[in-house]
Amino acid sequence: CYNEVMKTYQKIYLLLKEKEDYISGEDMAQELGISRTSIWKAIRQLETFGLTIEAARNRGYKLAEGDLLLPELIAQELNLPVHLNGSSDSTQLDAKQGIELGHSSPALYLAPHQNKAKGRFGRPFYASKSGGIYMSLRLSPNVPFLAFKPYTILAAAAVVKAIQSLCDLDVQIKWVNDIYLGRKKVAGILTEAISSMESQTVTDVIIGVGINVHIDDFPKELHHIAGNLFEEQPPFTRNQLIIAIWKAFLETDEHELITLYKEKSLVVGQQVSFVENQIEFKGRAIAVTDTGNLVIQLENGKAKTISSGEISLTSWTASPSVE
Repeated sequence: CYNEVMKTYQKIYLLLKEKEDYISGEDMAQELGISRTSIWKAIRQLETFGLTIEAARNRGYKLAEGDLLLPELIAQELNLPVHLNGSSDSTQLDAKQGIELGHSSPALYLAPHQNKAKGRFGRPFYASKSGGIYMSLRLSPNVPFLAFKPYTILAAAAVVKAIQSLCDLDVQIKWVNDIYLGRKKVAGILTEAISSMESQTVTDVIIGVGINVHIDDFPKELHHIAGNLFEEQPPFTRNQLIIAIWKAFLETDEHELITLYKEKSLVVGQQVSFVENQIEFKGRAIAVTDTGNLVIQLENGKAKTISSGEISLTSWTASPSVE
């Protein structure tokens, strides 16, 4: 059982979460068989993870806001190793280092925060100290290049399915890798493949997922484009969402996920623009293929299929273009 290997602050978090009201330091000390000083130190430690804990004289402590990542719980539910790095530069880098260290695969790499988070094309993205999910799943498919699965598509659909299973938020997918709630981006996916040219195979895949669950410190320059799943305390924990995402990814039929991706497309039916070889093209997105390509009917009437790159939604004229 994961409780047997949990740290003191993790056990106290679970006590506070279960109680949902004040619980005295004495009661916690008795239940866990530790000193009151250890309780106080653990409370301070929880606060460094972004949790808000209220203290009241003669009543004790109460969890007011926030939650704590519990890698042991996630590992037990998913039946795979979970590596939590409290000082991660990037979970993508953590996963790559795991390959060098000989970690087993599949494995999940998790961080409460990232110091050097990067999105597509190496761009930095904002990773809050609390309220976000930052994780990377490493897989070792060892398949020929032509048998490579559309992992980004599958992961995006799994994120949507997981959110829908836990609440009624109407999230949508902007091709190819962003999750939107309304007109603001709430999640992004970055897939990296490691290949062997000698054997013509993809040996490893690292799927990075970043989600703004409940972040309250976005920089001003991001206010108009970045959003949260929840502006108030979420109705579920980040642990629950992480488990739901990877269960959906690992256990759902791929055709079901691809169908969901298409249904939740933010761009199909919209006017879009994109740049290829320094030439701008405009048209209407008409379909997403089973392999994750986007089909666009250009202004000249011809259909063009693109497999990578970026698009802008030109039909969202009432607000800044979504890049």
